[in-house]
Amino acid sequence: MLQPRPVRILFITSTRIGDAVLSTGLLDHLIRAYPQAKVVVACGPVAEGVFARMPNRAWTIVLEKQRFRLHWLGLWRQVAGSRWDLVVDLRGSGFAWMVRAKRRVVMRGGRNPGHRLAQLGALLGLDPPPLPVAWFGPAERTRAAMLLPGEGPWIGLGPTANWDRKVWPPERFIALFEALSAPFGPLPGARAAILGGPGAQERAMAAPVLAALGDRAVDLVGTLSLPEAAAVLARCAIFIGNDSGLMHLSAATGTPTLGLFGPSRPEEYAPAGRRTAIAVAPGSPAVDSMPGLTLAAALDAAERLLTAPVAA
Repeated sequence: MLQPRPVRILFITSTRIGDAVLSTGLLDHLIRAYPQAKVVVACGPVAEGVFARMPNRAWTIVLEKQRFRLHWLGLWRQVAGSRWDLVVDLRGSGFAWMVRAKRRVVMRGGRNPGHRLAQLGALLGLDPPPLPVAWFGPAERTRAAMLLPGEGPWIGLGPTANWDRKVWPPERFIALFEALSAPFGPLPGARAAILGGPGAQERAMAAPVLAALGDRAVDLVGTLSLPEAAAVLARCAIFIGNDSGLMHLSAATGTPTLGLFGPSRPEEYAPAGRRTAIAVAPGSPAVDSMPGLTLAAALDAAERLLTAPVAA
């Protein structure tokens, strides 16, 4: 007896880690709706690891940006020979109409109102939208247990970002950790896991925090794959970080996640998960507002997050 061919889905998502993580909720919904589906993901190079352990992934196509948008031609050459049951294009391009497909879902380009997660859910008529997920396997879980040994508690800190004006002063990260891990704090005796991306700039941002915390901290800046980072974040009692891909990845694991925001858009890019909160610097996004976010405001948000009930 002939078996029906699996549903073929082409999913074109972001070049950035944060946006790619936010799109995992849609993918998880599609995988659950079509358990036999074969999914091809197209994304930017830095976001590739988000999907490395994704169920039902046939393969990932890495879109390296090229002059004259020739990366789209490269993608077309790899997928034009197939007939797709569904093409999802979150890049707002016209690519979905360049391949054979039964159904196409394309996000509008430009700025859209509301949180990014709601924008994504609306594409498939999902309200509430599905929450992001973080995929990692037994190997990543084992490595995370080696990197963060014991029962904890561990506090994840993300003192880096891809833009200087998104970075909360390092001395406040240090003071916040001290307050949370103090004998009468909410996480007495906690140790710190310091995370960040690769490269000299991120290492320089994290260096003051690492130096101050010494042997109470584990240096994981630029050393982890994204599935490994997800497994590490899942072991933390809380993650506190600047607006970054790591913040979104932490929220996707279900770990309590506090996002620190200055001149970015929390109304669109606040962390999305079962236990999340934000602390927003006062003032105009047009100025360097992160120094205006006080230690007291961040500590209050962290303490409330740690005691808040888990969302259904």
